[in-house]
Amino acid sequence: MDYRTFRQRGSSEVVEKKSRFIGEAVRVASAEEAEAYIAGVRKKYYDARHHCYAFIAGPPGTPDEVKRSGDDGEPSGTAGRPMLEILEGRELHNALIVVTRYFGGTLLGTGGLVRAYSAAAREAAEDAQTVRMCDGVRLRIHCTYGQLGKFQYRFAQENIRIEDTQYGEEVDLDVIVPAAEENRVRGMTVEMTDGSGSCSRIGEVCYEEPV
Repeated sequence: MDYRTFRQRGSSEVVEKKSRFIGEAVRVASAEEAEAYIAGVRKKYYDARHHCYAFIAGPPGTPDEVKRSGDDGEPSGTAGRPMLEILEGRELHNALIVVTRYFGGTLLGTGGLVRAYSAAAREAAEDAQTVRMCDGVRLRIHCTYGQLGKFQYRFAQENIRIEDTQYGEEVDLDVIVPAAEENRVRGMTVEMTDGSGSCSRIGEVCYEEPV
């Protein structure tokens, strides 16, 4: 199943009336991984007052997917829930945001807390960037050296990514495409080699596409 998630680890820092809000956004594969990451943040910022979080983890769009948030001592609904809404609004899965707060001595009120936690979470999410994870297949195409240029040109035109090229007496190209494109690539192989080449599936993969 295709879904959106963070491309890389993102971070942010927001200062509101001397309180520091340090945000981290990461990709996680499960609720257990998310909880372990949160525990690591608590250890790293052991002297901070609050470590609020939100995550959506597990098989996307299934009953086993987990959505969870926590205010960690902040007034209910001022931290975790707004952060979870950011993940939901961006349609992210297998994604975690943690915001650590160092109290600056001035109470911010519920509205101020919501704004500060939301800002730190939003900036961390933007820094992490977003990709689409797609189900695909890895195909191996066998061709001659004389046919190689045709494949390289055609694949460049159609944004088909060549993952690996192996040179021997002839050439093997490994490409990753959506599962629905497998038959079309097989047909292209027959067309560009006049039937002398071959195309075989060597595995199923999950790959990233920009959004």
